[in-house]
Amino acid sequence: MEDDAPLAIPLFPTSPQPHSTADPHESVPGQVSETPASGDGAQGSGDGQAEPVGITMITGYLGAGKTTLVNYILNERHGRRIAVILNEFGDELGIEKAMVNDGAGGALVEEWVELGNGCVCCSVKHSFVQALEQLLERREKFDHILLETTGLANPGPVAAVLWVDDQLESPVHLDSIVTVVDARNLKQQLADSRENGAVNEAYLQIAFADVVLLNKVDLVTGGTTEVEDLEAQIHNINGLVKIVRSERCQVDLKDVFERRAYRAQPSADLETLLQLDERDVHDRMVGTISFSASETTDLAKVNDWLGELLWEGGMDSEIYRMKGIFNIHGSDNMYMLQAVRDLYEIVPTRSWKPDEKRRTQIVFIGKDLKKNTLLESFKKCVAV
Repeated sequence: MEDDAPLAIPLFPTSPQPHSTADPHESVPGQVSETPASGDGAQGSGDGQAEPVGITMITGYLGAGKTTLVNYILNERHGRRIAVILNEFGDELGIEKAMVNDGAGGALVEEWVELGNGCVCCSVKHSFVQALEQLLERREKFDHILLETTGLANPGPVAAVLWVDDQLESPVHLDSIVTVVDARNLKQQLADSRENGAVNEAYLQIAFADVVLLNKVDLVTGGTTEVEDLEAQIHNINGLVKIVRSERCQVDLKDVFERRAYRAQPSADLETLLQLDERDVHDRMVGTISFSASETTDLAKVNDWLGELLWEGGMDSEIYRMKGIFNIHGSDNMYMLQAVRDLYEIVPTRSWKPDEKRRTQIVFIGKDLKKNTLLESFKKCVAV
C-alpha cells in the first residue's frame, strides 16, 4: 500500500538536497541565514511575490479518522478555501466525481472537483508533483493545501521533500504534519512488532507530527483517566507535539491549519522550547530527550556538529526530528534549529529579551537516543 503514497518525489529537481557526503554548509535547508526571520514569514513582499501556499500533511492509521476529517473539511462551511490532494476518492467522502481536468501526459491527475464551500479536491494516483503543479495553476481558488497520505505511510520522506529553504522562494511551504490517531486502538497499534526491531508506522507518524488529533475519545472505555494516559504515552514519543482531543474529528480548524511549524520565524514552537524542562523520556521504541547549556556556541562548529550527527550517523541513533534554540557567540539574536531526518536549518530569529537567560536548548526525537553521548558530542560546538 505504501506504493500509493507520494513518497520521496523531488518537488524541485534543480534544488540541491543534502546527502551523507555533502558539506554541512552547503545543505538546503542546512544553509545558515544571517538575516533574522521576519515576524510574518511573508515571502517577497517587497517585489510583489505571492505568499507561499502552506501544505498540511494528514497521516494516520487506517480507521483512525483521516477520511472523517477530510470529509469535514470538504463539506462543512468553515470559511476557508482549502485544496485537498487525496490518494483516491472513496464513496464515504460523499463527493460526486467529475472529470474537470484530466491532467497532462497521461491523465495522472484523474479528477478535480470544485466544492460549494470554496474548497477544491483532486485525486492523484502516480505523480504528486504533477498534481501539485496543476493545483497551483488554480492558485487564486484556494489559500491552503491539505495532503492526505495512506495509512501505512511514513511521513518523514514526504516532509523532507516538501520542506525547502525560505530563501529558495518556493511557491509552497510545509506548514505542519497532523497525525490522526484512534484513541480506542492506539495502544494495540503501538504494540505491533516489526521484523528486526524496526519502528512501526504508528510510532513514526507520532514522532514526525506537529499536531496529534486524538480521535474517538468518546469510545475509550477507561474514560478521562485512560485518555490522559494515552496523551502521556504520545508525549513520551514526541515531547513537543500538540495534542487535540476529538470526537469524529470535529475540531477547530485553527488547531490543524496555519501552524507555521517549519517557518523560520518566531512562533509558538519557539516559546514552547523556551519553557521546556530537560527531559529523557522513552517509550518502548521511540522517545524524546532534551538538554540545555549556558555556554555560547560557535555557528560554524554547530553546522559541523549537525552534519556529523544527521549525515554521518556517528551516534548509533536514529534522529527523526530536532528542534532547538542556540545562543550564538557574537549575536544578540537567538538562532532556531529545525531538522527533519537529514535536512536541517538554523537561522536567526528574534532578539534575546533583557530579562531572558541566554542558553542553548535542543530537543531530539528518535530511536535509541543516548543523552550522555549527545551531550558530550555537543561540547564541540562551544565557542572558545
